[in-house]
Amino acid sequence: MMVDRTKAPELKVPEAITIKAPLKWTLKNGVPLFFIPTPGIAAIRCDVSMPINFQPFDDHHTLIPFFTLNMLLEGIKGKKSGQLDDFFDYYASEVEVLGGFENHGLSLLSTKKQFKKVLPVFRALFTEATLPSKELIKRKAQKKLGISLQREQVSGRANQLVRKVLFGNDHPLGYIATEEHVEGIAADDIRAYYDKHFRIKPEIFVTGDLDDKELLAIETAFGDLPYEENEPYESEYESLGDKRLEEPRPQAMQESIRLATITIPKSHPDYFPLWVFNTVYGGYFGSRLVKNIREDKGYTYGIHSFLNGLAKSDYWMVMADVKKGFAKEVVEECYKELQHLSFTPLDDEELEIVRNYMTGHFLSEFSSPFELIGKFKKVHQQGLNFDFYNAQLQYIKSFDPEEVSEVGGKYLKREDIKEVIVGS
Repeated sequence: MMVDRTKAPELKVPEAITIKAPLKWTLKNGVPLFFIPTPGIAAIRCDVSMPINFQPFDDHHTLIPFFTLNMLLEGIKGKKSGQLDDFFDYYASEVEVLGGFENHGLSLLSTKKQFKKVLPVFRALFTEATLPSKELIKRKAQKKLGISLQREQVSGRANQLVRKVLFGNDHPLGYIATEEHVEGIAADDIRAYYDKHFRIKPEIFVTGDLDDKELLAIETAFGDLPYEENEPYESEYESLGDKRLEEPRPQAMQESIRLATITIPKSHPDYFPLWVFNTVYGGYFGSRLVKNIREDKGYTYGIHSFLNGLAKSDYWMVMADVKKGFAKEVVEECYKELQHLSFTPLDDEELEIVRNYMTGHFLSEFSSPFELIGKFKKVHQQGLNFDFYNAQLQYIKSFDPEEVSEVGGKYLKREDIKEVIVGS
């Protein structure tokens, strides 16, 4: 029987995602370990994640968690930086720094054969890092160069300013580092942070073909890891009062815009319709923003919107680099599309396109075993579990366009959205 290639294959959506929740152990020191077994896959990934403990420091001290994390691979007792690199390379393993807004840590990727050999050295990074002053000088020079380059680029500068507008001057997420802040970092500051504030409420996330021997190795390596159980220091978001923040760049060849607002967490009953609303609005290549601003008007090569998660809430943002002189016009078009979608639900044709796209994209995110643990971490850090994704899939299959429009209009109001324009 010949296949009719003029017709797209029928979309078959599973009733639910049949994913088992990670197995959970508690090590003898109280550290939780979450484990997703992957029989037949010889690779093992072990992530150790901790909340960033932003102490109520002055400006330059807010950089200390960053430097501490990125100095860990500069050496441990008995092994300098180059020796560490050679060690992990020899055993076909690699260690990656896990940076984030609110959590950080280290990730080990190894093979089943070599995992038990490299695990003790990986563990030593958390308690035996030497944090050499000589390497700190190099790291500081690199950071200052990065700060300078980001400030000069309109897109990088817009990213800095939109965080400042959203979270405020006095919150770590709104903080903008300068070269002077970097210069104020001292080796003693990093050593004190590493010893007292780095290991706060660690959690371990493991994926791989582990048997009892590998699990015992993790217990042996991390079961005596010292850490603090205290909640990390937190400060409240306090958005700046100004509606729009502009920074002129007369020599810039393009302008960069950001629209953003703090919104609801994933646990909120309105989150799913808001998530669908964002997808329709600017969350995929066939979105309303792309069709209007990229395809119809040609103001930009790319524009998109997204929801990003924090521990207490998500935030929503529109990002675009646009032709010089058209930034304010693009901002107005963004608001027009926002208002139109808020009051005019999807018709049947667009509904089918969006539903098919969201289903396919959603299922593709669960294709790799290593992606599963990342998906779990994302919701776990907001107090949720894999039930969230089953509910999310069910919502894609049956969402009401009118509800989507109503919820989007409720949480994405023009008067609540902050604007940043960097350019001419």
